[in-house]
Amino acid sequence: MKTAVVYYSMSGNTAQTAEKIAAQLDADLYRIAPVKAYPDAGAKKFIWGGKSALMGETPPLQPYVFPAAAYDRVIFGTPVWASCYAPPLRTFIREQAQALQGKTFAAFACQGGSGADKALKKLRITLGIDKFAAVLALNDPKDRPAPENDKRIADFCRLVNEE
Repeated sequence: MKTAVVYYSMSGNTAQTAEKIAAQLDADLYRIAPVKAYPDAGAKKFIWGGKSALMGETPPLQPYVFPAAAYDRVIFGTPVWASCYAPPLRTFIREQAQALQGKTFAAFACQGGSGADKALKKLRITLGIDKFAAVLALNDPKDRPAPENDKRIADFCRLVNEE
C-alpha cells in the first residue's frame, strides 16, 4: 500500500513524529500550514489556537500539491488544541473530501497534557469513518523525549501495515 503522512506541526513535535513514521513506512510526507501562522508563544498561542480549534475554523492553507490518487492509505498527524485536532487539517480534509474517499486512515496526535483521545475521535468523525487502522498519542515527544516513544511509534507502524 502506498502511504502518505499529512500533518500540521507548530512546535516540531508532530513534525518529528511524522518524519519517524514516514521513514518506517516508506511513506511520503506532506506538511500543511496555514497562510497566516498561529502565534507560537505565550498566552496568544493558547487563546488563538484553542479558539480556532473549538470554533471549527478552516484557515486558508499555503499552496500544496497532494496527488491523492497515488495513495491507498493516509496517516494524519496533529497537535492537540483544546481537545481538538488542529484547524489546518480540517481545511485539508474539506479541500480533499472527494479525493480521500475509499482510503484507509490512521492518525497520531502530539499533546502537552491530555485531550488526544477526544481530538482523534473528532478527526475520525470529520473523516466519516468508524475507526482508524491505528492511532497513537504522544506527549510532546521532541520536547520531552522518552525511550518508550520509539517503541510506540514502531507499534503504531506495525498496526498500520497489518490493515
